[in-house]
Amino acid sequence: MNTITPLLFEKADNPYDMIKMTQEEIKAIIRPCGLSPMKSKGIYGLSHILIDKHNGEVPQSFEFLEELPAVGHKTASVVISQAFGVPAFPVDTHIHRLMYRWNLTSGKNVVQTEKDAKRLFPKDIWNKLHLQIIFYGREYSPARGFSLEKDFITATIGRKNIS
Repeated sequence: MNTITPLLFEKADNPYDMIKMTQEEIKAIIRPCGLSPMKSKGIYGLSHILIDKHNGEVPQSFEFLEELPAVGHKTASVVISQAFGVPAFPVDTHIHRLMYRWNLTSGKNVVQTEKDAKRLFPKDIWNKLHLQIIFYGREYSPARGFSLEKDFITATIGRKNIS
């Protein structure tokens, strides 16, 4: 669960307030996430870019999002889908791993996995489904210690307990 973002946004939930903080203040809040020196520098710098180039607003297109520092295709997809509700299928390590395990993709790279997911699943469920797969992977199908039988049994028992 994300416990750090609410703490940071309590102090600054927009780029204008973020640049009023020092990088040290940001670093102190996000320290539990790890890599806080680089992340605090990135957050501070990104806040300036949003103000200078986008009037303090987060861009709503892949093109502009992917121009921002440290924003790749997956992060842009998450922002597009979660912040703006536009159908996207962000592929993280959980989705990539699970779709390969389920023989839904060749597993060669996340680009191919995203194409396969978009081909296989209806567009109107992409935003919800990618989160469901991530949560499933975290709960029932870890990268280490995986066995197909355990994965199936755990998921089956879990479903019975939920219903």
